[in-house]
Amino acid sequence: MSWDDENAEFEVVINQEEQYSIWPSYKPIPAGWHAVGKKGPKADVLAYIEEHWTDMRPASLRKAMDAEAAANGAAAPA
Repeated sequence: MSWDDENAEFEVVINQEEQYSIWPSYKPIPAGWHAVGKKGPKADVLAYIEEHWTDMRPASLRKAMDAEAAANGAAAPA
């Protein structure tokens, strides 16, 4: 199987920073990542990520920005 094989099965994985990626279904998921339950052809899993990963900032950055905005009495940017 190759990463370029459009018919190969991939699964969507996410890390603790809420960043998404795809991983070949036949390989063990690397440490620090876990499956979200979506498997399928590359195009399908990429479409899932496009739909669900709406904020590209890592979770730690979003939390820090929210805390700073709260401390300054302003709403955090979305």
